[in-house]
Amino acid sequence: MLTTLKTSYTDTRAADLAWALGREPLPALAVLDLELTGAKLQLRLLGASHQVLLEEDGRTCSETVACMPGSSTPLPLGVSKRVGDWEYEFAARVETLSHGSFAGRAQELLALVADHPNGLAGTFPGSPHAFTAMLAQRHEGQVRWRTWHAYPQEGQLVVTRTRIGVRMPATL
Repeated sequence: MLTTLKTSYTDTRAADLAWALGREPLPALAVLDLELTGAKLQLRLLGASHQVLLEEDGRTCSETVACMPGSSTPLPLGVSKRVGDWEYEFAARVETLSHGSFAGRAQELLALVADHPNGLAGTFPGSPHAFTAMLAQRHEGQVRWRTWHAYPQEGQLVVTRTRIGVRMPATL
């Protein structure tokens, strides 16, 4: 699903993004509710990036990546931790692209997510390549999602990937 977010475009930077686990739901500009084999997942586009809410078998988890005033937790390159009996893994990277490469990559990602049944993308008014996009799936008992946060004024694309699920016992 592709939508134009009804908010003014704020000149934020990739470096302004912060990460948080366990935050309460924040006001969303667009929401996509998904059912992925027993897991309820809500993809939420915020005025300043994204939030994902997951519920499965009475357990819940929320991930927020956004420009959060007063946050002291910058966007980490990676996180691996236990959330109840779930294993949670998060990774982020920043890609810096030339103006021409950025425009092409933006169009490619928006096309990928817009037509995907588990995808949500929102473009910001005022800049055709300013967007946040999210794509979720269930794979081998785990819920996974990827996000892309575009900052055309800097030529930067913040890419995240998350995986969460019950740890599977090792088999010999």
